[in-house]
Order: sequence, then structure tokens, then C-alpha cells
Amino acid sequence: MTDSIQPKSRLQSVGAVLAGFFTIVVLSGGTDAVLHATGVFPPWGQPTSDGLLGLALIYRIVYSILICYITARLAPNRPMRHALILGMFGFLVSMVGAVATWDRGPEFGPHWFPVALSLLAIPCAWLGAKLRERNAH
Repeated sequence: MTDSIQPKSRLQSVGAVLAGFFTIVVLSGGTDAVLHATGVFPPWGQPTSDGLLGLALIYRIVYSILICYITARLAPNRPMRHALILGMFGFLVSMVGAVATWDRGPEFGPHWFPVALSLLAIPCAWLGAKLRERNAH
């Protein structure tokens, strides 16, 4: 009986983390696209001001906390662990983005933005899971 439960639990674990990851990517990318299309952000390939990048950082933080909360809620067990795994993915993707775009030109923005995304990924994941733990009781 235990053997039949474990694969299902593993699949739920992987599903919770992957659903969270793809949701954050879609929400962040979609919000970026809407803000570019409506003229709030400059056209793609043009430098973006620190203030607008601050706005982007804020909605990414909100999305990360919310989606990590949901990931923790979807987790079949150990919700904090699932959220932190998602946070580690966010950290790694942000670091890869930072390295890939470092000194590639002003259209990629200032260095503080990808560094902030990287540094905030795990704390946002922890906070999302902590909020889930608090609401679960």
C-alpha cells in the first residue's frame, strides 16, 4: 500500500513545484508584456528606468509570495520544503539571467535588478510557505 502512495505523492510534489514555477513565469512575463504594450514600460529592447524596474520588482515579489503559498498548499507533505525548492529554482533562473545579461548593454537594465531578483527568491518562498503554515492551523 505504501509503494502505491509514494509515486503519487512524488508526482504531486513535482507537479506542485512545476505548476508554481510556470505560473510565476507566465504571470511575470504576462505583466511585463501588458506594461510594454500599454506604454507603461518602454518598447522592448529600450532601457527601463530604475523606478519602473522597482515596479517590476514589486509585482514579482508579490507573485512569488502568492505562488509559493499556493505551491505549499498543493504540496502533499512538507509544504515549506516545496516552496523553498521553488525558491531555489527562482534563485538559479535569476542568477543565470544575471550572468547571461551582465554588461550586455543598457537595454538589459542595471545590475541591481537581477541581483535583487536572485537575493529575494528564497525569502519570498519562505514567506509564502510561512503564510500557508499560519493559515493551515
